[in-house]
Amino acid sequence: MNGFKNILSASVYGINGHLVHVEVDISSGLPHLSIIGLPDATVREARDRVISAIKNSGYQFPTKKIIVNLAPAEIRKEGSAFDLPIAIGILAASGQIKTKSLEEWCFIGELALDGQLRAVRGILPIAMELSAQKIKKLILPFSNLKEAAIVQSIDSIGIHSLKELIQLLEQEFIPLSKEPLHFSPYQEDPLNSLDFADVKGQKFAKRALEITAAGAHNLLLIGPPGSGKTMLSKRIVTILPPLSLEEAIETTKIHSVIGLFSSKKGLMRMRPFRNPHHTISDIALIGGGQNPKPGEISLAHNGVLFLDELPEFERHVLEVLRQPLESREVVIARSKDTITYPANFMLIAAMNPCPCGFLGHPLHECVCTPYQIQKYMAKISGPLLDRIDLFLEVPCLKIEEYEEENTEPSQTICKRVMAAKEQQKKRFQKENIHSNAEMNAKQIKKFCKCTPEAKSLLKNATEKLRFSARAYDRILKVAKTLSDMLNQEEIEATHIAEALQYRSLDRINYLN
Repeated sequence: MNGFKNILSASVYGINGHLVHVEVDISSGLPHLSIIGLPDATVREARDRVISAIKNSGYQFPTKKIIVNLAPAEIRKEGSAFDLPIAIGILAASGQIKTKSLEEWCFIGELALDGQLRAVRGILPIAMELSAQKIKKLILPFSNLKEAAIVQSIDSIGIHSLKELIQLLEQEFIPLSKEPLHFSPYQEDPLNSLDFADVKGQKFAKRALEITAAGAHNLLLIGPPGSGKTMLSKRIVTILPPLSLEEAIETTKIHSVIGLFSSKKGLMRMRPFRNPHHTISDIALIGGGQNPKPGEISLAHNGVLFLDELPEFERHVLEVLRQPLESREVVIARSKDTITYPANFMLIAAMNPCPCGFLGHPLHECVCTPYQIQKYMAKISGPLLDRIDLFLEVPCLKIEEYEEENTEPSQTICKRVMAAKEQQKKRFQKENIHSNAEMNAKQIKKFCKCTPEAKSLLKNATEKLRFSARAYDRILKVAKTLSDMLNQEEIEATHIAEALQYRSLDRINYLN
């Protein structure tokens, strides 16, 4: 029996969903299944999965000429999510499914050879796109149901197998199994046991991390091995404000595309903390590839990217960070299209002062030559350093600090950070930014009002230390965060003085 069916499906392009029409045409001719419409290798392999799934579900695969077109044809189709709509289209076009409700639903899912449905990536951005297009019904694998339930405006049903779905369609009865959305931005992650109360001493470092969190600034920690750089950095997420509902959906959407969505945890609540190894490639860091995917900096969106042992990263890998640190997005350009990934993250980096790690150490002698130290530091370019707001020297603990008690917990620090963040939220509510670190030149001029003493101090420091224009702006941003932490409108000389402390280390102690 010849026939034609148009089944609605969807896929992911970049980090956004887009609709795909699966057009199935069955006609007389030599038995053959052809899939067209710019499919990738995974989509082309759907041919064998669909044939086996249909037969093993108790239905007949038509011995005719079958053409499956994935429209629009100019957009590349990736992944295994088209298995289910292709199978439904073939069964409907051949007359084995008799129902009038096919046009009302969007079908997504990967088929196993026995007809069972497996989870696919990117359900959240797909569900958001369906909602935007006023499409209210979605059929998908049962294991993806909780992810789709985040978008409350569409009706989702989770299916275990192709046979189960066909039986429901023929009965004209689709039982909606909508999952309620549970989102509490202040709910703690039970797996997170890190706390600043565990950190002994390092009061100056804790202060710098608090400033970093309050203004979403970039930070470089410099110190010998064992001084606590990594320990401090990993705890910064415990003093950051929790994700808002809007931020949580946006962040979860990126992780969904990569396949990192957890049905047990549901919507992300804590800000992401990404810690890639120094052997990472530039594509893995910023995204892209033959089939473009978000990189580590996009997975750190609305959170923290931590680069430990910064000079050990390949220089060309570090250089690709320069543009995203300014624009807070990544643009992947290809011959046929361009994809933009969000990358609004805080950069926290850590490094030793020299190759052996003991330059300036009070107990261990440094064995590095001046040339080795210069070569080690030269791995980090000046333009990249200019994009870092705070530089902090982390010394080794003193003996008396080992037994320190009553250290301040993360919860207490977080309250102060949130108070400063609340001032920035009110200030920038019409500016389309959320933190001091995001201010552009126009916004710095508008919001960073200094006292005469503060202006004079900053001018003199800039002339003596030869700061760049970018470094000048970043000092003002840090100083504004310091004023927010004290609930003061104007930037005073004390704020500028403290901000300057976090810019002097690279110029005076190490890079000269």
